[in-house]
Order: sequence, then C-alpha cells, then structure tokens
Amino acid sequence: MSHAVEQKKQIVTEIADKFRASKSTVVVDYRGLSVAEVTELRKQLREAGIDFKVYKNTLTRRAAEQAELAGLNDALTGPNAIAFSNEDVVAPAKILNDFAKKHEALEIKAGVIEGNIATLEEVKALADLPSREGLLSMLLSVLQAPIRNLALATKAVAEQKEEQGA
Repeated sequence: MSHAVEQKKQIVTEIADKFRASKSTVVVDYRGLSVAEVTELRKQLREAGIDFKVYKNTLTRRAAEQAELAGLNDALTGPNAIAFSNEDVVAPAKILNDFAKKHEALEIKAGVIEGNIATLEEVKALADLPSREGLLSMLLSVLQAPIRNLALATKAVAEQKEEQGA
C-alpha cells in the first residue's frame, strides 16, 4: 500500500513541477474524440514541443494546490488532458483552439499563463494572437517605417533640387 502512496506522491510532485516550469498550460476535455483524433492532436502538440498528458483529477488538484494554482481545481472535473509548454506561451492555446474548431468534441476548459490562472475566454484570446514570428515581423515593419519615410523624403528633396538646377 505504501508503494502506491509513494508513487502517487511522485506523480503529484511531477505535475506540480510541470505547472511551475511551464509558461503556458491548457486544460481540455477530450471526451468524444476518437483514438485517431487524439493521436493526431498529440502529434501536432509534440511537433510544437508541448507535453500533453492525462492525469487523474485528484492528483492534478493536489499538484495545483502545491503549485499555488488552487483556482484551477474548478476546471478539473470529468476526463481532462493537460498541455504544458515550457517555451512558447501561445502555441498550446493556438493548436488546441484550432483543433477544437475542427473537432467540436474537444473543449478547452481553462489554463495557466505564466503562473496566472486564465479563463476560457483568456485562453481563446491568447490563441487568436499572431505567432511569435508574426509579432516579430510586425515589430520590424514598425521599426523600418521611419527609416523608409526618411529615405523617401531625402529622395524627393534630391529630385526637387535636380529639377531646380536643370
């Protein structure tokens, strides 16, 4: 009996460590998905470097309390799977939200974004953000605009001087 209790304590510690280490965590209800659909979802998440696991709710609740995320316990009812991302904040929400649009059986329940509990609406808002690369390209275009405008103004002044000199 004590071996089983020890094993459960290790699992709780593992889950709590994942909660603490992840930048973004999303809790989903996968009831109604076929095995093929779950396999496809796991593949997409794995390719993005996201850990996707199913844990018992009682163990997950204890881990959430250990990680000081007790507010997440309201979402931990029924069959749940949890996606942990240690690198990209947006990726798990984006992948799961896109998958949920195609497969109505997948339901996003809640999440944790950089240590703060997020509601379903906040997770979906995060999913609607552009990717990191998209945000960087937007930033670069904003940074290039003043230089581009200066170059155009300089060219216009040069052309005007040429016209006056000719």
